[in-house]
Amino acid sequence: MAKRVTVKVPVRIDLAGGWTDVPAYCSLHVGEVVNVAINRYVTATCEVDDERKIEVTYRTETPTGCGLGTSGAMNVAFVAAISPEDMPPESIAEKAYQIEAVLGNTGGRQDQWASAFGGIQHLKFEQNNVIRTSLNPSVTLRKWLETNLMLFDTGIPHVSGDLHEAVWKDFTQSNPQTQEGLKKLQRAAHLMHQGILMEDRSKITDGFRMVMAGVDGLNPALHDPFRAVLQPLEHSGRVLAWKAMGAGGGGVVGALQRGGQGDSEAIIEAAKEAGWVHLQWGIENDGIRRENTLSHE
Repeated sequence: MAKRVTVKVPVRIDLAGGWTDVPAYCSLHVGEVVNVAINRYVTATCEVDDERKIEVTYRTETPTGCGLGTSGAMNVAFVAAISPEDMPPESIAEKAYQIEAVLGNTGGRQDQWASAFGGIQHLKFEQNNVIRTSLNPSVTLRKWLETNLMLFDTGIPHVSGDLHEAVWKDFTQSNPQTQEGLKKLQRAAHLMHQGILMEDRSKITDGFRMVMAGVDGLNPALHDPFRAVLQPLEHSGRVLAWKAMGAGGGGVVGALQRGGQGDSEAIIEAAKEAGWVHLQWGIENDGIRRENTLSHE
């Protein structure tokens, strides 16, 4: 009897703390991230025919290299599709991470945990251990985030290996600016966590701003692709803060708008002139969704 397993998982946006989940950092210090699973998905379908031959296919709703953790979500979907149905999500997330590690990816674990669990999460990384806390703010705060954090796909792939390698080279050589930049990103995640727990919008905004400062401390080139569009909007007060949703150098950028009259329209127009695409989004509460189908064909 043929069998089909379809698994659907969300991608994520990184509110604060990205970079500190990377083993190069959290093997020496505690990494900390706050991220949000969103309603853009990766779907993996595993089909086993009557001769027990297997075919696995993928479909993504976001491009790879956009900074939303698409490749991590793909591996979570794959592992979930070929694993026993009762395998816990943390085991699936870790197996998905190890696949990427074996292939030479030196990134961290936040993408896999976001896809496996969904929702808003506070994650701490201590060497190879992940300490996860689910955050459940009020409907009011959730709607504020969904409305005021505007996402734009710049169309610029964020695959900028030279930039990232330079950051980690500076870190291993104890470059004080890089060390402080990473510490600032960890502190930004702590501040973002507190802001969401307390439903304090000013703390959340300050968390975003601290991320901006931390990333510039690593290498200003990581945010350079966005400056010409977003800095004038920041100086005018329409944008309170902005940040890359991935490691930077391109991909999707998030702009936290003030929310005043005409702000969103002005931001969208400026982005459109730059060739960016506005992405509507919402929080996805669920992680792994699995559907099994049997067929006599």
